[in-house]
Amino acid sequence: MDDTILLVLRTLDATLRVATPLIFCAMAGLFSERSGIIDIGLEGKMLAAAFAAACIATISGSAWAALLVALMVSVSLALLHGFACITHRGDHVVSGVAINILVVGLTVVLGNAWFRQGGQTPSLPADARFMPLDFPAAEAAAGIPLIGPVYAELISGHNLLVYAALAVVPLTAWIVYKTRFGLRLRAVGENPAAVDTAGISVTWLRYRAVMICGLLCGLAGTYLAIAQNAGFARDMTAGQGYIALAAMIFGKWRPWPAFGACLMFGLLDAVSIRLQGVELPGVGEVPVQAIQALPYVLTVVLLAGFIGKAVAPKAIGVPYVKER
Repeated sequence: MDDTILLVLRTLDATLRVATPLIFCAMAGLFSERSGIIDIGLEGKMLAAAFAAACIATISGSAWAALLVALMVSVSLALLHGFACITHRGDHVVSGVAINILVVGLTVVLGNAWFRQGGQTPSLPADARFMPLDFPAAEAAAGIPLIGPVYAELISGHNLLVYAALAVVPLTAWIVYKTRFGLRLRAVGENPAAVDTAGISVTWLRYRAVMICGLLCGLAGTYLAIAQNAGFARDMTAGQGYIALAAMIFGKWRPWPAFGACLMFGLLDAVSIRLQGVELPGVGEVPVQAIQALPYVLTVVLLAGFIGKAVAPKAIGVPYVKER
């Protein structure tokens, strides 16, 4: 029984680590899309932030400097998306896809030019990364039945950005549902004309939403490059921005259900890692490729109609033209 509990706790522990970038990106997409701006570019902003964080950590040796630059890069791309969609009323999907394509190519080109490692950055030392934090008395508490392993294996031992991701969810829920800004954010995604009539700038509200989106994508990218991993690898986001978008839609543009969807995707990914090389009764060893494809298959299955009716904000993707 002890081994079973330990296996469950370690799987849940891996779930939190794998789900962290998804949580950041899902909350980022929620802010943007609640304001009426479709953001397919979550993937690109996260990848750009990961590259920037790894480069600055390599040069400066400071994880905090890397985080700051990653946030600046991600917010800059978010503002570019806002400039195209809000100021010039361009197509939101085309703008987001363009950002994704730009970043995928640019990170490889710059990575090759700067580091000569096939688009990768050099491996980072521990002091240039966000390392796991061990809570007080975690090792001593491990011997206490049930509570001790939960504290030592599940609660303790994560890096700072994992705890930040868990804090972002209630913070997002509070901002969206309990603050004046959140009320206006939801209103501008439903009826921007009414918000404009009340004397509130639709443009400024939407720009603030996309900037918050950029900040959260920056955190996700930083986590991938200098917390979960020890450097940047080409295309290291591996579609996680799209999965986060699917989690947000699965959660029907609400923070807590979207968080649950991120954990579900994270759990499936964590389980798939543990199933590699394991022989299942009557099946044998499952191919690694089939296991790795499970999160993406689940994304398609859920979006194919198994999530019930998901009603997006009414003004999402619709350019607002101020009446004169």
